[in-house]
Amino acid sequence: MSNLSGRVQTVLGLVDPEKLGRTMTHEHLTMTFECCYFPPPQGDEAVAANPFQMQHMHWLRQNPYSCHENLLLQQETDAVRDELRVYKQAGGGAIVENTTTGLERDLPTLKQLAQDTGVHIIAGAGYYVDCTHSETTKSMTVEQLTDVIVSEVLNGADGTDIRCGVIGEIGTGWPITDSEKRVLRATAHAQTRLGCPVIIHPGRNPAAPAEVVRILQEAGGDIGKTVMSHLDRTIFDEGELLEFAKLGSYLEYDLFGTEMLNYPYNTDIDMPSDSQRVKTLAFLVKEGYEDKILVAHDIHTKNRLTKFGGHGYSHILKNIVPKMLTRGISQRQVDKILIDNPKHWLTFK
Repeated sequence: MSNLSGRVQTVLGLVDPEKLGRTMTHEHLTMTFECCYFPPPQGDEAVAANPFQMQHMHWLRQNPYSCHENLLLQQETDAVRDELRVYKQAGGGAIVENTTTGLERDLPTLKQLAQDTGVHIIAGAGYYVDCTHSETTKSMTVEQLTDVIVSEVLNGADGTDIRCGVIGEIGTGWPITDSEKRVLRATAHAQTRLGCPVIIHPGRNPAAPAEVVRILQEAGGDIGKTVMSHLDRTIFDEGELLEFAKLGSYLEYDLFGTEMLNYPYNTDIDMPSDSQRVKTLAFLVKEGYEDKILVAHDIHTKNRLTKFGGHGYSHILKNIVPKMLTRGISQRQVDKILIDNPKHWLTFK
């Protein structure tokens, strides 16, 4: 493991952490999200069947999971390549690609994108939520799952020699299923063996992140080297957020650019606006958590790409950073969030 210690593992090999630059820690470049298809509102079936027209763009932003074609991001490699070049020009250096087993991970495509654009791409090992677990996965022991995850980092994944540099996004629902618990325990065991970063997709309930942390800790996981994703759709009460922050994980706000009235997977959730996200970041900075904040867009559907009128992978760099600087977050703190925190998280122990 000595060759991994102190390095970051990208799809093109090991790199010095200082070379990453500005990093989006939760994105997807090629994947399918059909596992989470949600039927369109009654009467909207015709729009859902043909949504990529100017007059339907607002509908698609509000109902992104109700169009099968919109969930096939893997069809847009050329558009993603163009966007990564724009991201590079905007000052972006690296992207953590969170597509795991169950979402049609495509490591050769990630490698080609990295070669074509010069963006450092870090691929994810492990498994997504229960509904994407195969019967084989569900029948595996914690030890067997651990061996698979470790091999994806040390040897390569999906029959390739392209190695993953992070475990995750490891998916959980709410309540957490038995299969998801086994994967979490395997994640902790693999992290112990490898000294590697971990990133979690928690269930859509305010109690879910802390429960994931509990399971990981009991299995020996390193919470200080673990990211809790999607906090912007999960914990809304400031007191509860600070209580969770005390547990020591990285706090990721990764849905920048997503604004919808009705979040179909949990209609009790009011999806925040980007301005509200920035306000929460400023609150966390004021409370002393600037060393634990990460940001991203979690692009996973076609409509989020600029080709289809979306914000793209450069939205944070071009639009959110200037907003942060007007809301009490200094340039030094912005650099911590975009450069230093991802660098420290991604570096193998």
